[in-house]
Amino acid sequence: MKTILLLCILNFSILATGQELQITNYIETVKKQDLSDLWTLAQFQVEDDTVTVERAEPLGYIGDNYQRFYIHFISVIQNPKNKLEYFVYGKTKVKDNICSFQGTLIIENAQTYIGPEFPTLKQGLVKGQYHFYEDPDQSGTGSLNGWFQSDFYIDEQGRLKYNALMFIADGFKNNQFEGSWTSYKSGVSKKCNWGDYRIPDSNELDYGAGEFGPNDKYDNFGWRTYRLSWENPTNQPEVAKARQIEQEKWWLNKLK
Repeated sequence: MKTILLLCILNFSILATGQELQITNYIETVKKQDLSDLWTLAQFQVEDDTVTVERAEPLGYIGDNYQRFYIHFISVIQNPKNKLEYFVYGKTKVKDNICSFQGTLIIENAQTYIGPEFPTLKQGLVKGQYHFYEDPDQSGTGSLNGWFQSDFYIDEQGRLKYNALMFIADGFKNNQFEGSWTSYKSGVSKKCNWGDYRIPDSNELDYGAGEFGPNDKYDNFGWRTYRLSWENPTNQPEVAKARQIEQEKWWLNKLK
C-alpha cells in the first residue's frame, strides 16, 4: 500500500505523497505583490479555473464553550511603506453584538513549493501575525491577536491566487487564524479562532468528516442554524429559516 506521509515543515502542514518537497523562500517576491484578495475575494476558481465558487463566510468560535464567532474583512489595503503589512477594517459579531474593528496583518514568512498533486503549478503560503482592535466606544469590545496562515498558488500566467486547488478534497481549508480575544474592560482573554471552511484547534466542536460539521452539543452556542442549513432538506420551514439566517450579510447592519 502506498504510504502517505504528512510532512510538517516549519509547521506549515504541507501534505505530500512520499517525495521530498522543494521549499523556496518567497518573502522578497511577496513584497512586490498585493495579496489583499486572499482575504477579501468573494469568489474563487476550482478545477483548473473552469468552475467559479462563492467563497463562504469564515467559521469561528470564541471561548471554551465554542460560542460562534463571526468576522468579516470589509477592506484590506497593503501598506505602501511596508509591503508586508496590510491594514484591515472589518466587523465582528458574537450573538447579537456587532463591533467594528481596525488593525493589521503582518507577513513574517512566505514559502512556495511544487506538490505532487499539481506538478505544473507552484503553490505557497504566507504566515504572520494579526492585531485587530475593536472600537472601544462600542459595547463588549476588545482586541484580537494571534497568528495566521493563508495559502495561494501561482497560475500558468504568473498570477497569485487563493488556493482552492483541493477544494473538493476532504478537510479543505484556508485562511486559518488562531489566537485570542482580550476584553478592554476586564482584561480577560478567551481563545478565538476562525478560518475558511475549517476552524483551527476546533477539537470536539467539529464532528465533520469531509467538511466542517458542528457537534449538536453546541447548538445553543450559535451553531444550530448552521447545522440545520446543511444537514436537512430545504422543504422544511425551519430549514428555510436557518438558511435565510446563514445568508444574512450581517456586517451591513448599522451599529447601535
